[in-house]
Amino acid sequence: MPLPKAELHLHIEGTLEPELAFELAARNGVTLPYADTDELRKAYDFEDLQSFLNLYYELMAVLRTEQDFADLANAYLARAAAQGVRHAEIFFDPQAHLARGVSMGTVVEGLWRALGDSERNHGISTKLILCFLRDESAESALETLEAAGPYLDRITGVGLDSAEVGHPPVKFREVYEAAAALGLRRVAHAGEEGPAEYITEALDVLGVERVDHGLRCMEDPALVERLVRERIPLTLCPLSNVRLRTVGTLADHPLPAMLDAGLMCTVNSDDPAYFGGYAGDNFTAVHRTLGLTEDRLRELARNSFLASFLEDDEERRARYLAEVDAYEFGDAVS
Repeated sequence: MPLPKAELHLHIEGTLEPELAFELAARNGVTLPYADTDELRKAYDFEDLQSFLNLYYELMAVLRTEQDFADLANAYLARAAAQGVRHAEIFFDPQAHLARGVSMGTVVEGLWRALGDSERNHGISTKLILCFLRDESAESALETLEAAGPYLDRITGVGLDSAEVGHPPVKFREVYEAAAALGLRRVAHAGEEGPAEYITEALDVLGVERVDHGLRCMEDPALVERLVRERIPLTLCPLSNVRLRTVGTLADHPLPAMLDAGLMCTVNSDDPAYFGGYAGDNFTAVHRTLGLTEDRLRELARNSFLASFLEDDEERRARYLAEVDAYEFGDAVS
């Protein structure tokens, strides 16, 4: 049985496995520029974040109907459950779908077909986080938040993702202020390819409660001290960092140093269909390659539940934490 964990950095579009992509393409009459799943998998050799994003957006063409989004989410939840995920806070990118003529309602209602029943069907509680694409305009972000209005009972928070460099958090001050006024939780990608200053800006300008990635905080000792003092969670994605060449090899990953510094780190899968592993795979990888002890793995799992947006159900959080504390490690650590 895998170590119980929460997944806090997961893009649902990034769980589109090649087999499902071809299945949905056939269902919707979409022609993919790949002969088969093997050829498509070979395209998953990325030089950087942008080369990944190009393929990521290209494959979204197969997602057209509510059932497509439901099938996508159910496939992820089944894989996540098998790897010990008990709670998932799932990102989605509505602008990428709205631009293709797919409505907000189609996306949210489709995802909710799976998420609404995820606890019964998969044993996973869920929350949904709407992400703005930072390489789109601030006006587009505001329009997207407005379009989400009828569905805010199903959306817990907002996030900020896509190409980071050249798109500082301050660009989205207004939409984050609007989201805060609506009572939405706030997170943002910062300090992955962008500088440590983007992390500070996300905290001070956007008011984020969690930082997605945040690797480059280690370049600023004063920022590290602040993140430790304020207990700001970081949602790290080790296998993603390697695939996107943010770090040279997994052995180079700063996770051990970050934990030693007292940072509240969590381990997540980001876009697991593209980056070679789901949540449990990331735990196994850091255990084997970075030599993290069982106590460190338990700390990461506890952090994931402590950092989750479960303030509306502290009893559930306490139950998950008790599962982590009672867990007995065997041969598998994932």
